[in-house]
Amino acid sequence: TNSLTTMWKLFRNLSEDQQRYEKQLIFEHPAFVKLCQQLLRDSRKVTRGDLVFCLHAVVNLGVPQNTLLVQTLVRVCQEKLNQLDNRCISVLATTLAVLEKDKNVSALQAGLQLLVEQRIPSIRDIFILQNLMRCLGKDVPVFLKKKLEMAVLKELDHLTFPNALRVFLALDAMCYCSVPILNACSKKIQENVHDVSFRHLILILEACYSLQYRNVKLFSTVADYVNSTTCLWDKKQMLLFLSAFETLGFQPGELMDIFAEKVTEDPEFLNLKNLLIVLRVYSRLNCIPRSQKDLFFETLHNSLNKYLPQISSTELLKAVYSLCILGYLPHHAVDELLQKDIRDELLLSDDIYKEQKEVMLRSVKACVELDSPSFTKPAFVLTENSSSLISLNLRKAREALIELLGDENMFQQNIQLPYKYHIDFEIRMDSDRKKVLPISATDDHSDSSVQRLAFLFVPLSAFCVGTTHPQGKLAMKMRHLNKLGYHVILVLNKKFQEMRNEDAVEFLKEKIYSENAFSFPEVTVQDSN
Repeated sequence: TNSLTTMWKLFRNLSEDQQRYEKQLIFEHPAFVKLCQQLLRDSRKVTRGDLVFCLHAVVNLGVPQNTLLVQTLVRVCQEKLNQLDNRCISVLATTLAVLEKDKNVSALQAGLQLLVEQRIPSIRDIFILQNLMRCLGKDVPVFLKKKLEMAVLKELDHLTFPNALRVFLALDAMCYCSVPILNACSKKIQENVHDVSFRHLILILEACYSLQYRNVKLFSTVADYVNSTTCLWDKKQMLLFLSAFETLGFQPGELMDIFAEKVTEDPEFLNLKNLLIVLRVYSRLNCIPRSQKDLFFETLHNSLNKYLPQISSTELLKAVYSLCILGYLPHHAVDELLQKDIRDELLLSDDIYKEQKEVMLRSVKACVELDSPSFTKPAFVLTENSSSLISLNLRKAREALIELLGDENMFQQNIQLPYKYHIDFEIRMDSDRKKVLPISATDDHSDSSVQRLAFLFVPLSAFCVGTTHPQGKLAMKMRHLNKLGYHVILVLNKKFQEMRNEDAVEFLKEKIYSENAFSFPEVTVQDSN
């Protein structure tokens, strides 16, 4: 046991190349063969602790799973399973996590689950608990996950920073979102963020995404730490941070400004892969650098032009779409994208993303028309009511508008506009914004004295996490509706649904008649900061 575990401890600290070389030397060494033969003969005689640690070392040194030695040790572990103490159970769980499922391994895993279920009340060591959570993984029954959760909750008073980090990632491995535990772990991580490695910071953010755990304080702490230590990170690491934040829908504004400066200083960093990531991140989070905005766009545009001869049609669509969301038209790339052969290649493909590509292409065409410097606000916008039926989540708004305005003829619902844009409700007002006008009396759209309000009831996911800053798609829609002559009023649907009826009426009244009701929609994407 001592020989095998010592070999494993030395082996795990080597680089991958060294490990390959040393593994060959170990396996070819006659003493190692004799050691394995002795372990095979004496497998039923060794103590329970030695048995588990030998299996752990042998497996991690790379002895194949289908060998007689590994299979024998797995079977003996089955026989002695009930004799194992909590520490041995933890080590065995770690070992089984790296083995592929076969008849013996599956039987041992099933037995281990039953044993863990019985032993959980007696386990007070949070290190062992998190290890069991991590190693048993996502496939364990929900009731066992809940038992492990309760055991960890009892030990939270003794939670240290290293264990907080382990427990956080163990919950991710188990695919189980326990908010009380995650909150406690997050607090420890925030207090010790300077001691968290780059790899673990990324893993934490990825775990937040997979667990659908949104903790703005945690995200802000990580972003502020990275922002204050930018000298420690290279551009590739910073881009990985930004990509992780983007998947969470969180905008670290200062960090994105700093990264934009670094990119403009070193355009060579923007290989095609990095360029597409940068475009995706900045467009989805609707972030325009506060300084050197034009230089940043020019850098991205020049890089895109450089890759036009080799870029695929799908990548070209994504790149152009991202820049269009940000309100920037890369004319050369747009011309390339809208060529018939490339357009046909995108739309005639039978992949699962065909519908998504159609939407993206339609948005690009809308941007080409509406964001062009030559575009002028139309005197007449063709609209149509897409349906008289209204979705359940908008019925409350409809009833509130009827109570506020006195008549359903004072507003329109489910409005379909050109470019496939949709408005939940439209209200028309006089030029002084003092009086709501009947829809039938203002059907002459060319009347410049009529103010048109577009109500959009949007989900929380349309904003960057923890803010009312609209994400890219919504910002683009607001910009285009404004170009078409609408004043856009955003309403967070979840918050609205939670209001009492009288509060909902008062809320809409304030949105309609308030002096600054239209100030927010007038802000363009470029002014988002």
